Amino acid sequence: MSKTISEKILSNASDKNVRSGDIVIANIDVAMMHDLTGPLALESFNKISKKVWDLDKIVIPFDHQTPADSLEAANNHIIMREFIKEQGIKNFYDINQGICHQILPELGHVVPGEVIVGTDSHTCAHGALGAFSTGIGSTDMAMVLSTGKLWFKVPETIHFNISGKLKENVYSKDVILYIISKVGADGANYKACEFGGETVSYMGISERMVLSNMAIEMGGKTGLIEPDRKTLNYVKNRSTKQFKVFKTDLDADSLEQIQIDVSNIEPQIACPHHVDNVKPISEVDTEIDQVFLGSCTNGRIEDLRIAAKILKGNKIANGVRMLVIPASKEVYSNALDEGLIKIFVGAGALVCNPCCGPCLGGHIGLIGPREVSLSTSNRNFKGRQGSPDGEVYLSSPAVAATSAIHGRISAPQ
Repeated sequence: MSKTISEKILSNASDKNVRSGDIVIANIDVAMMHDLTGPLALESFNKISKKVWDLDKIVIPFDHQTPADSLEAANNHIIMREFIKEQGIKNFYDINQGICHQILPELGHVVPGEVIVGTDSHTCAHGALGAFSTGIGSTDMAMVLSTGKLWFKVPETIHFNISGKLKENVYSKDVILYIISKVGADGANYKACEFGGETVSYMGISERMVLSNMAIEMGGKTGLIEPDRKTLNYVKNRSTKQFKVFKTDLDADSLEQIQIDVSNIEPQIACPHHVDNVKPISEVDTEIDQVFLGSCTNGRIEDLRIAAKILKGNKIANGVRMLVIPASKEVYSNALDEGLIKIFVGAGALVCNPCCGPCLGGHIGLIGPREVSLSTSNRNFKGRQGSPDGEVYLSSPAVAATSAIHGRISAPQ
């Protein structure tokens, strides 16, 4: 019977032969919650259980409000730390480690073929390594913590076959914004979004994670990329876990294929206030007040290298503030070793500790009324990065760095 990756993984996880549309109770391989969503999950967990199901499969990073920026955030940290100590949670990463979606793959918690859940919508990022990974609610997480299981409706799959050689200064962020503009914010609701084709095969793991990370922005349940040699090399260098590799049968009944040619696209900009409000950069000419380089979408070392190459020897425009926030301690350390931090500081940027920063709109770097932010993150909803009277645009790191120099949204030359 021909199946998609999602059907195969959920069949394996439920010990049943399932197809899209079936309801399954699946065994969970990794359960992640962070400092912002964790306390609500624990509130429900404490009503139904006293002990978590598996200490090795729970991962708790602090990343959304780190270090604590309010008494409420500090109290959330206390609640989580007490739970971690009482339960004996092994995989706890405190405020210095980085963003959950970056550090889980980095530290070997993600391998192909697993079912991974997290109380964060961008948990779908881990599908870049061939796992069925998805965001869940805090009360669902309480059941996972108690039982190690969760129900799913097996999704249908859209396979995006991406072809074409990207032009210079066009990156995977431009590819996913272009796809979202074609599909729409709800065009893949509860679908497993698979990304494949010659363009994806040339991408590194960092670039692939950008595609999977933003599958949720078109309604996707998860964003999957079939494991190849690059995937296996990445995983084997970081994890000792055993795993299975699943691949999609292209004649699977639940599979819809969409052809995407990216050979002629220019840098893409998501304009306020929706991620699918995408325009080519040649149609956008907007003054900016702030540039945010970072997030679980584009805060990796490859992204920092791209931006530093453009900023080297240049200065950030007067009236523009630029925040550079590495996605993890590892990324930060590599950037230090490579001299990237010195370039950012020399250009006039503010380099912050690894964390989510302004992405969630409740931490450092918020924008005020009538201010404009250009961000390498994944969402630009009204009020997402501060004032609901501000505006957020989304771009690649190359566009972000170039725009910081010019003081307006500008294409790299």
